[in-house]
Amino acid sequence: MQLTLVISNRAQRTISDRGQALAGEAGRACRRRVKRRPGIPRRIALISAFLAAAACGGGEEAEAPIDPIDLDPPEAVAFEWPTQTGEPPIVIAHRGASGYLPEHTIEAYERALEQGADAIEPDLVVTKDGALVVRHDRYLSTTTNVADLPQFADRKRPDPDPNGDGRVDWWVEDFTITEIKSLRARQPRDGRSKEFDDLFDIPTFSEVLLVATVHAQEEGRPIAVYPETKHPSYFASIDLDFETPLMLALEGFDAGQVYIQSFEPEILQRLRDGPPAALVFLTADPEMATPEALGDIAAYADGVGVAKALVVDDAGCATGFVSAAHEVGLFVHAWTFRDDAPAAYSGAGGGDCGGSGGPSAAEFEAHYRAGVDGVFADFPDSAIAARDAFGG
Repeated sequence: MQLTLVISNRAQRTISDRGQALAGEAGRACRRRVKRRPGIPRRIALISAFLAAAACGGGEEAEAPIDPIDLDPPEAVAFEWPTQTGEPPIVIAHRGASGYLPEHTIEAYERALEQGADAIEPDLVVTKDGALVVRHDRYLSTTTNVADLPQFADRKRPDPDPNGDGRVDWWVEDFTITEIKSLRARQPRDGRSKEFDDLFDIPTFSEVLLVATVHAQEEGRPIAVYPETKHPSYFASIDLDFETPLMLALEGFDAGQVYIQSFEPEILQRLRDGPPAALVFLTADPEMATPEALGDIAAYADGVGVAKALVVDDAGCATGFVSAAHEVGLFVHAWTFRDDAPAAYSGAGGGDCGGSGGPSAAEFEAHYRAGVDGVFADFPDSAIAARDAFGG
């Protein structure tokens, strides 16, 4: 790029007055170099030099023209994310925007998408009549108003799962879809607003897929869905099929990527030839962090969803888990990030491992730096803000 001078009308008048004086002087002594006087702006002095050259008649003895100045800025170096693909990590709305509204409700999913989440996560359980509904647990007392409804008082019983902990509660497999639809959602976590309790119903998986489809069309961007199969082996033991309604619901869904996650590898192995989806094995077990274990997982899964403690240590430094997973072709999505319960790193605020900003931002930064490919967040907007800040 060559130097181009853009001058206002006022500046032109100033240059004209002062430049003519300098040009007259140059005309009287055109053989000597015109030097910039103290107090004369560089722009005016440069233009006056051209006027002086013109006053000399442009003959052979005139000074050679000034070489163009190359003002092209150096090419910007694009930020490269340390993810498996080099793309920014995705933000997965954990049970929707569950930090703001009761989890696993249509309203929580819509809030998350309005905030810009890349994916929404519904946990799936099965009703008595085989419908997939969206709840984190088989028991219903902590996330619904079931305990306040006298018509269901006699449904309360010990956990029928022989591998359970003996909890006495209301269990989703004892309710039909119609009965589940009569319940209302509640915020289960202490310290979060209860003002929306008992306002929203319990959605089916198909309803969540519809939310993703509508938002993808309205916003013109892909919306991923990230269902978790909860307790599939238990449901199979009581003759409730998990896989058939899952595959039927996903038929024709094209709003975005589908991820299917589970703590049970057997269902992922069976779904390997099922609907087009990325399969994700969930674990918090440090024994799954070895290269051998990760290699075994890669035989049936595309990625791993892991507890944050496997990704970074108490100082916020990368453990090497992400690099090892990437080495065998697995992406890594870490859970769960909560603004109201962030990790406290001993290195936060200093050193190579410490993040900047508040505790929540520092936690996100530590994991983004470690190379995670996605984060499960109760407050999706915070995850997005931290991603934007880290990636520039």
